[in-house]
Amino acid sequence: MPIFSPEALDDVVDARHHERMRESLRPLLTPELISEHARQPFGQHSDALQRVLNYLGRFPVPGKLICEYGGDENWFVCRLVDDAGLRAARVAGPFPTEAAAIDAVFRQRLHEIFGVATG
Repeated sequence: MPIFSPEALDDVVDARHHERMRESLRPLLTPELISEHARQPFGQHSDALQRVLNYLGRFPVPGKLICEYGGDENWFVCRLVDDAGLRAARVAGPFPTEAAAIDAVFRQRLHEIFGVATG
């Protein structure tokens, strides 16, 4: 397939890079790794979990999932809906703690990016 612009080449290279990353990281997505994140979403992580988190953090801002404090001790999962990342739409919650909301974001990203059902 001929490539007629630098942007088209970037798209091809990016697609191949993401395909390779998903292939290399998929074996790491075990129930133990998912449980590790649920137990400790902040702080020190195993090498495998840190590699997965680093990859998940590389995606562009539009469409990214974040956590938002909603008051009254409630947390929500929101999706950034504009290019500047200034507007977010709530997609899940409320959660009783920030840690629970962070874990929900992690699980949703695993589902969206890797197709992994986490329960």
